[in-house]
Amino acid sequence: MNILQSIRSFIRTADAGSLAAAARTLGISPAAVGQNIARLETHLGVRLFNRTTRTLALTERGALYLAEVRHIERDLQRAQAAVTDPEATPHGRLRIASTSAFGRHVLAPMLPALQARYPRLSIELLLADRSVDHAHEDVDVSFRIEPQLVEGLVARAIAQVPFQVCAAPSYLAQAGVPATPEELREHRCLVFRYPVDCRLLPWGFVRDGIRFEAEMRPALVSDDIDALAAMAAAGGGIARLAAFVAAPWLARGKLQVLFASGDGARTSPEPMRLFLCVSDRRDLTPKVRALMQHVVEGLPAAWRVDVA
Repeated sequence: MNILQSIRSFIRTADAGSLAAAARTLGISPAAVGQNIARLETHLGVRLFNRTTRTLALTERGALYLAEVRHIERDLQRAQAAVTDPEATPHGRLRIASTSAFGRHVLAPMLPALQARYPRLSIELLLADRSVDHAHEDVDVSFRIEPQLVEGLVARAIAQVPFQVCAAPSYLAQAGVPATPEELREHRCLVFRYPVDCRLLPWGFVRDGIRFEAEMRPALVSDDIDALAAMAAAGGGIARLAAFVAAPWLARGKLQVLFASGDGARTSPEPMRLFLCVSDRRDLTPKVRALMQHVVEGLPAAWRVDVA
């Protein structure tokens, strides 16, 4: 019995929830996955899954075994990377998690060129505005904003993306144009609710080097920033949008930037810091480094943060 292949089949099935889904990630048939797990159960003398015609669930012992062996596949990948030429051509599966907006507007358009440059890479992109668990969701690398950082991750700042406070010309014609962030309290504000802890994200500004938060009157709230942009373009109020979200609306004249030239006291929206994260420094493998370099080079120069 190939014990490593059997353990790999067990881990992927536990994570994916089915033999068919595990088979797709492993590049083998569902029957082969099932046979590998059956051999492992025979070897251990325990049942790892409870099976019905429709469901597949870990037994209590299966859950204990998963916790003990989950690291094995990742450790083998790290060991291979440690003895491989760091300049070796990136290859294998690269599973990337990203905040939804950055992944949709910035990262996704970059990935075809990365895959064309490294044809042996198989790239998967997961978009989620939650704290993705690298180990349990088999993620190699994630792109996160500062509120998503958690203890234990190795995080490298790669960008500072400008925020732009925007509204539709129709709204501004009816409600007036605020001259300072302090005047936002008199306007309809479209505010992002952070999905992880359900709090409303504040609107930070910097004036003469001092940070402050604007007082807001939330009129419309959403956990999807693209929905807020559409609401703003429809005249719903004022939204704070990352530059890559605002750009297409501004280009079509659907939105107008506020505070673009400051308010006489050098005030600007606080930028969004973006981080590339791995679970361990050893996970900065050639394929992850290739991704990091590709993304940083593809960002506008004004957004970039130097990375080693």
